[in-house]
Amino acid sequence: MQPQIRIKKVETLSDDWYILKKTTFDYQRRDGSWQTMSRETYDRGNGATILLYNRQRQTVILTRQFRFPAYVNQHSGLLIEACAGLLDQDDPVTSIQREAAEETGYRIDAPRKVYELFMSPGSVTERLYFFVAEYHDDQKQDDGGGLASDGEDIDVLQIPFQAALRMIDTGEIVDAKTIILLQHVALTRLLD
Repeated sequence: MQPQIRIKKVETLSDDWYILKKTTFDYQRRDGSWQTMSRETYDRGNGATILLYNRQRQTVILTRQFRFPAYVNQHSGLLIEACAGLLDQDDPVTSIQREAAEETGYRIDAPRKVYELFMSPGSVTERLYFFVAEYHDDQKQDDGGGLASDGEDIDVLQIPFQAALRMIDTGEIVDAKTIILLQHVALTRLLD
């Protein structure tokens, strides 16, 4: 059953880095009654993420970069993550190929989509496209590291897959998209 929604008012609270809106709407509940609600939504666009893996070496490529929101929430701010970025005006495949090249230095020809997920649907509009791809030495074009013009200062990490899984348990990897992709590889036995 599709929920019934009547938008009453939309206010833009911020349009600086991305768009923060406050929307007041009527929502028809399951019992048929109507309830007025107000929600803030943060629209940063949709994104894509990819886990690069090497079957022969049993390794994955991850990145480490500073994330200010994690820092202000009592974390060092240095997060180990799967490569990711916004789609901007591109389709998910083109976008993740661009991001993989910029962040990791690897040119990936055939990323395989595994999921489309909302990571924080209570307040963020972003739909995240999840990919996996095998990487090989001959695909390495440069050192990666991201774009300085975008404020990126990314370390590229090649980590044994089993060590990466242990890093979830030790709290060294706390990024949800990365945990989802590592668990996907483990559950589907991509490295067997």
